[in-house]
Amino acid sequence: MRLVQVAIAGAAAMAVACSGSVKPGVAAKPLGTVSADVLQHHKNSTKDGLYVDPLFTRDAAANLHRETDYRVDLPGQVYAQPLYVENGPGGTPAVFVATELNYVLAIDASSGAELWRTNLDPPATHFPCGNINPEGVTGTPVIDLDWRAIYVGGNTEIDGVANEKIYALSIDDGSLLDGWPVDVPATVSYGGLPFNSPPQGQRGGLLLLNGYLYVPYGGRFGDCGSYRGWVVAVPQGDPSSPSAFATNININGGGIWAPAGLSSDGVSVFASTGNTFSAPIWSGGEAVFRLGDGATFSGDVADHFYPSNWRTLDSNDADISGVAPVLVDVPNANPSQLAVLTSKRGVTYLLDRNYLGGMGTGDGIHGEGVFSDQLIGSTVINAPAAFTTANGTFVAMTSTGSGVGCPTPGNLVVYQIAPDLDTGAPTASVVWCASVSTTARYGPIVTTPDGFSEPVLWTISANRMLGFDAETGEVLFDGGGPDDLMMSTPARFVAPIAVNGRIFVAADSQLYAFTTQ
Repeated sequence: MRLVQVAIAGAAAMAVACSGSVKPGVAAKPLGTVSADVLQHHKNSTKDGLYVDPLFTRDAAANLHRETDYRVDLPGQVYAQPLYVENGPGGTPAVFVATELNYVLAIDASSGAELWRTNLDPPATHFPCGNINPEGVTGTPVIDLDWRAIYVGGNTEIDGVANEKIYALSIDDGSLLDGWPVDVPATVSYGGLPFNSPPQGQRGGLLLLNGYLYVPYGGRFGDCGSYRGWVVAVPQGDPSSPSAFATNININGGGIWAPAGLSSDGVSVFASTGNTFSAPIWSGGEAVFRLGDGATFSGDVADHFYPSNWRTLDSNDADISGVAPVLVDVPNANPSQLAVLTSKRGVTYLLDRNYLGGMGTGDGIHGEGVFSDQLIGSTVINAPAAFTTANGTFVAMTSTGSGVGCPTPGNLVVYQIAPDLDTGAPTASVVWCASVSTTARYGPIVTTPDGFSEPVLWTISANRMLGFDAETGEVLFDGGGPDDLMMSTPARFVAPIAVNGRIFVAADSQLYAFTTQ
């Protein structure tokens, strides 16, 4: 195992030893403050991409511009979303970035200076299939401030064979924490099925819940080999004893590969799975699962859902796993606590997240779950954003084509979830659309100064940032002039983050910053 950690001048030596089950002491946050920390993909465990920041008003959105003197060159291409800690190394606000060359870096959020970098094991370069090479860190890491740790899923190589590992590093100096990394194929199995690393890909964001680190796995581009959908659960206090869930021990496929990865309501873990291959009966594909601590699955109908046309979805490669479940609460609806999902082919499902219900009973488009309908007419693979205002609950996502029923055609689609006037059951319909770049299907985010008013929808379009009134679609920021161009185009499915009136984007192998000030 090779791990090189380099401390950069200016990074205070605030080393933390996290061994056993004893958490290090952490200074309490001041009361009454809004946390700017971005510790996981799409900000919150519900994976709604909602950022509460008093500096992001609608008026401020119109002033967004790129900080032309802030550009950080990164060692390797970036697919993972950046993370942010206000009280970073030595108290310095820091952005954390992980790359496909298996580097993890802490960067001064103000100056762009490097605080530390750690090089994990060499990235993998030999695969049975795939479209990222070399491949190191692809899924977005997750940070635990209590442990002062950043957890990373890295693809490495042993004797020419791709091998998945899970690392834990100190956010203060980048050092490897005791007991890590976890060698996944050497320690993980499910029902007698060993974890077969070469065909498995780690694309989805990591999640922390109830003392466990959860890491999702799917296949690689090209769908080769005996991959499954896996969720590996690693106890933070005892990384030598991981447990796992896999979609089926006999049928290939069912990968968990959505960019946002896993979501949580603070009690359970939710995962969506892709198509299986030659399954004579339903075998875990095209589904939403609710898992308990340690990635346990009850098998109950309350804890899984799959559409009635799952065979057709399988045969058409029409996964419902290109989007992770987004968890929202819809006031006055019955049920009001929902898991929202849109399939690769644009069908949106509203599910009662407390009773997923087993197999759907509709026609594949309508009547599946609590509600389903074709809201988008083309491919959807990204991380949606969701927000609630006095006017209702909304979900936004990008696709390769237009939404269904758009007032003005466009592939940035926003739909509203509202209770039916007669039954109170939640329904969804498109409210506005806009045209953005279709090539990379970036994950939008929403900012609001207080959590419910003046929502602004931000998305990347090619090499520009765009900002919209999230309720109406009015353009608030149109990408700006030449100085507002990103100097390179981000990798597919990348999402920005919003912090203290600024937006950070990892674009190819650079980190850029935009500001409203």
